Amino acid sequence: MKRVCIFCGSSPGSRPIYLEKAREMGRVLAESHIGLVYGGGKVGMMGAVAEATMEAKGEVIGVIPGDLVRKEVAFTGITDLRVVNSMHERKALMAQLSDAFIALPGGLGTIEEFFEILTWAQLGIHKKPCGFLNVDGYYDKMIQFIDYAVREQFIGPGGRSLILVDDDPMALLKKFQAYQPPTIDKAAWALALANNHISKT
Repeated sequence: MKRVCIFCGSSPGSRPIYLEKAREMGRVLAESHIGLVYGGGKVGMMGAVAEATMEAKGEVIGVIPGDLVRKEVAFTGITDLRVVNSMHERKALMAQLSDAFIALPGGLGTIEEFFEILTWAQLGIHKKPCGFLNVDGYYDKMIQFIDYAVREQFIGPGGRSLILVDDDPMALLKKFQAYQPPTIDKAAWALALANNHISKT
């Protein structure tokens, strides 16, 4: 892995542990000689992970749409700040630049970005590892919901195995390095379920 994309909040969250883990993630990336790709902001979780990576002499590439430069307070002191025209361009460029994807705690934007990239993995568009840094159980209920969707047969077993989880940055990176992407044929799986349902009716 040359670079890891971090999706995370522009808010610091309600408790100090969120910023602490964001900084730890940045330090671990730099010490592992892995570059950071992120949303380009200077505040909240985004600013903490970027600042910590820079302080540890790591590479940081920020990607931010022009209309969010002022709203998210763009971090101009990073290695490489790229200003794009839209959210679509932002996500496409972040995906292109990255070899893996991690969601730290965040809100709707973080969740949307992570699940889009996860959907691309399920569809075979890429085979890069994806995971949650589950800080103090932040994503426990999300993981429970995903497991429920598997039981209800809206996510196949292979889809669940795409998501790596750990609460420790270094341990999560080690899981990424050992990751072997599953073979998923979502269309065939959905067709088999449909045929099975028809045969029972």
